[in-house]
Amino acid sequence: MRQATAMANAAGLVTGYALDSLLGDPRRWHPVAGFGRAAGALERRIYRPDRSAGAAFTALAVGAPVLLGLAATLATRRRPLARAAVVAAGTWTVLGGRTLRHESTVMARALRDGDLPAARRRLNHLCGRDPSTLDEPELARATVESVAENTSDAVVAPLVWGAVAGLPGLLGYRAANTLDAMVGHRSPRYARFGTPAARLDDLLNLAPARLTGLLTIAVAPAAPGDRSSAWRIWRRDRNDHPSPNAGQCEAAMAGALGVRLGGRNVYFGRTETRPFLGDGPRPEARHLRRAARISGAVGLAALGLAVAYPLTAGRLVNAAARSVLRGVGNGLARRGSER
Repeated sequence: MRQATAMANAAGLVTGYALDSLLGDPRRWHPVAGFGRAAGALERRIYRPDRSAGAAFTALAVGAPVLLGLAATLATRRRPLARAAVVAAGTWTVLGGRTLRHESTVMARALRDGDLPAARRRLNHLCGRDPSTLDEPELARATVESVAENTSDAVVAPLVWGAVAGLPGLLGYRAANTLDAMVGHRSPRYARFGTPAARLDDLLNLAPARLTGLLTIAVAPAAPGDRSSAWRIWRRDRNDHPSPNAGQCEAAMAGALGVRLGGRNVYFGRTETRPFLGDGPRPEARHLRRAARISGAVGLAALGLAVAYPLTAGRLVNAAARSVLRGVGNGLARRGSER
């Protein structure tokens, strides 16, 4: 039964990934958008400018999808086909690889055609920077950085948590990542309230971001890109970024493409200056399609690892966990009999 469940989870991940690759995000009634509206309503009810309120908000908003995933997991524990179907639906819901690659391609086309107004209008599909004064290199840089970071956030991390924790992992990760986008940024309103959501998102992305960096290095020739340069820049620059995770992805991408990322970022109401990552020139339109190809190759590699995990290392982890639990149970039983 456990083997059948592992295979059902793996089949669900593959099917969900295929649905995202073929169809992309639903144009209407997207579950993540619905979650965002519900989380926004919850925020308005319990908001206070302190971390305790933010912690309660994060626990409730993330806990609800996790419990939903647990309920669906329990309901399908003896029904492998139903399990595969719900995991596939959850995977399709939380992935965003096709949309990410599409946005990079659309931006490349606008920049190649010299249509800066269209490119500036398109940037808010990828990130929250103020595009009003950005030229081609800065628009291209923002796109490459967003593709690099979101390859982890929207592709690798969901697959990792889906492999490790099944449907609850998929839904819980996407909920935490969505909350970080909503309240985890630096602003007067969210300086304290948004900290728990931001810290949870950082924690959940520690392993996936590093895996994304390593996979970017591994697949760099698909761009085509320079694997040795990606490895060198990743080792040198990955910890210079203010985010504990984004630098892992962006440094590897900078090395693979042979460009320099980082610099001054202007948002609506604030400005940040970030260290440079990489040694090359500033990105141009031609680099965006290559970044999209790397993102797609990283996603396929991550899918392979995610599918293999429940059938290999996941079985060892589960066996070890069961052994520990049995040992604890036997110890408690002995103590009870001694009394």
